[in-house]
Amino acid sequence: MSSYVTHLESALDDSRFEADALHTTHRGRPLWVRYNLGAVASTITPNAFADRPPTMWRYRELLPTPTRDAIVSLGEGLSPVVPCPDLGARFGLDDLWIKDEAQMPTGTFKSRGLSAAVTMAQHFGVERVAIPTAGNAGGALAAYAARAGLDAYVFMPADTPMVNQFEVALSGARAFLVDGLITDCGRLVDAGTEPMDWLDVSTLQEPYRLEGKKTMGLELFDQFDALPDVILYPTGGGTGLIGMWKAFTELAELAWIDPDDRPRMVAVQSDGCCPIVDAYEAGDRFADRAEDPETVASGLRVPEAVGDFMILDAIRESDGRAVAVDEARIREWMRLGTATTGVSIGPEAAACVGAADTLADDGWIAPDDRVVLFNCGAAQKYPQTLDPNLPRLSPTDDVDWDQLRTGALD
Repeated sequence: MSSYVTHLESALDDSRFEADALHTTHRGRPLWVRYNLGAVASTITPNAFADRPPTMWRYRELLPTPTRDAIVSLGEGLSPVVPCPDLGARFGLDDLWIKDEAQMPTGTFKSRGLSAAVTMAQHFGVERVAIPTAGNAGGALAAYAARAGLDAYVFMPADTPMVNQFEVALSGARAFLVDGLITDCGRLVDAGTEPMDWLDVSTLQEPYRLEGKKTMGLELFDQFDALPDVILYPTGGGTGLIGMWKAFTELAELAWIDPDDRPRMVAVQSDGCCPIVDAYEAGDRFADRAEDPETVASGLRVPEAVGDFMILDAIRESDGRAVAVDEARIREWMRLGTATTGVSIGPEAAACVGAADTLADDGWIAPDDRVVLFNCGAAQKYPQTLDPNLPRLSPTDDVDWDQLRTGALD
């Protein structure tokens, strides 16, 4: 294996940095990983990927890849795309799909980014990593750090779901609850960087999580005969949306797709926390911090995204949209999505179900558009979102089966 990475580049002002050294950000803003795409194109064709193991590392020429033995992997990648005709029919959409990232090793799409970030941290000799998290990223970091033998420190809001707290502790990470938001956790991680000598692997604070998330786009290229027309993506920090747009742009530069065939990217947020939507509607490139953010979809409760301009650039370059959905209906959409597809829909993906309804209703999505929405994590990771309120029966009572069949006992 050989790396095709040529250099790192500031997303803010195009400053260049050498690839074979550990870098974080430039002027507080993210770095891109750049590749010798001409060399990639002369080395492989898209057909080569199908013969490789079914993980995201099959795309190694388009990833920052050390030797094969140095990859820190739990088998992440190649999540299924599930056709959803019944859910699509509710909205008048004939070609609706869900890419189900709940089937990743740690139960969410965070597996991809943390596999890449921990791989490169280990490559550069890092011994200690830290992250602020709304829950799922912390669980993924804890798992991959355990796999790599690195010390991990995880800071999460005090109201982080208990499932996430448990998985972090189970993996042996040092975990701390913080009275505040994920941005408050981020300030603690930043303050500890020098005294603790850890690498901050939070969203876009190092360049490699983005590359792992990019593989979602590469997989869509593999899994469909043609890329989707529209991608609905739940957007907190936005790494996946940015990464997929980067993947599609690289595929176009490789001449493996026509640039005009790239999907329209839709950033979906809750109206309880929608700084990207507000900036998009105002025509701004940078987003103001959301005040008093509140949403049951913890992955969307990001009041201030370090990659705000990268998200907004991708939306506009793709002729996409940024949409805020009704916070009060997220639980309803979780039930609808799961009941019509069998896919365990988390609250972030439920927001995308609502966005599909809205955008189809106003005609922005056409009935025959191929639409993919992302299920970033399984509903089981969010037990606090639903109270099933199930009816109770006694084994000694006679059951009125007619009432049971009609739902009168529910």
